[in-house]
Amino acid sequence: MSRILVIKLGAFGDFILAQSALSAIRRHHAGDRLSLLTIPSLAPLARMSGLFDEVLEDPRERTLSAYLHVRRLLRAGRFDRVYDLQGQPRTDRYFRLMFPGPWPEWSGTARRASHSDRYEGRRTTSVLARYTRQLAPFGIVPDAAPDLSWLDADIDRFGLAAPFALLIPGSSSGRPDKRWPMRRYAEVAAALAERGVTPVVLGTAIEVELAQSIVGLCPRALDLTGKTDVPELAGLARRAWAAIGNDTGPTHLIAAVGCPTVAVFSDASNPIHSIGPRVVVHHRPAFDTMDTAGVLAALERARQLNKRTQAS
Repeated sequence: MSRILVIKLGAFGDFILAQSALSAIRRHHAGDRLSLLTIPSLAPLARMSGLFDEVLEDPRERTLSAYLHVRRLLRAGRFDRVYDLQGQPRTDRYFRLMFPGPWPEWSGTARRASHSDRYEGRRTTSVLARYTRQLAPFGIVPDAAPDLSWLDADIDRFGLAAPFALLIPGSSSGRPDKRWPMRRYAEVAAALAERGVTPVVLGTAIEVELAQSIVGLCPRALDLTGKTDVPELAGLARRAWAAIGNDTGPTHLIAAVGCPTVAVFSDASNPIHSIGPRVVVHHRPAFDTMDTAGVLAALERARQLNKRTQAS
């Protein structure tokens, strides 16, 4: 039995986008002990996935004590191989923390790694292409879409009657430039309501004002911002008619679960990508050139993907 470590820190959306690579690594190392090093907020989700024999938590602090803590984890693990899927200066330092050795096989962007993944344009490459390239030397092939069958929840407490569509108008607080304008989401909500589809606005507590503005313009919309946990987001996605959202974690989760999804992007996002069997990426250089009619047309294309998948 080999001892294998995967490093994946990042944000919630990045973790969801990495699921196909994580599942492929688990399959490849079915008989080995597989550990994950991630941030504390993602550790419960990682444990829930059942992919790992052990989930280690990185404090993510830029202090000497934090780096010494990570060093102790790395050296105590006696790992035979490390897949650094984060590939950033911080995790490059983790390779150096192994001094004076011995070093495991190391796949990542650290200098002198046994399996270097350094190349120009890496950070702007789509995640599936990036992980496919990084894992190819080991004979590991990520799936085109992740298997999130382990993630679901009962949504009866929300009292939703089908059909309903999910709207995700927010983004991380530091990236408001990734948000398609609220008034456009209100127009989409009104169009859906006219078709008999209940618009449901999702997000965290910081997006409550956005949701309230949408509900103010479309009273038939339902505001669930700040009221759902991650499994409930997946449960809603599995039962939704469709979804529309910005480049943010909940959108990527909903698409990855398999809900017909339109992910809206401007050039504020780089790379421009999402993962899921029924996701349509709708991109315009600037959001002021992205109209409601185009997004609704993209939604119909996503719905057709849903029908073709069900037929097959």
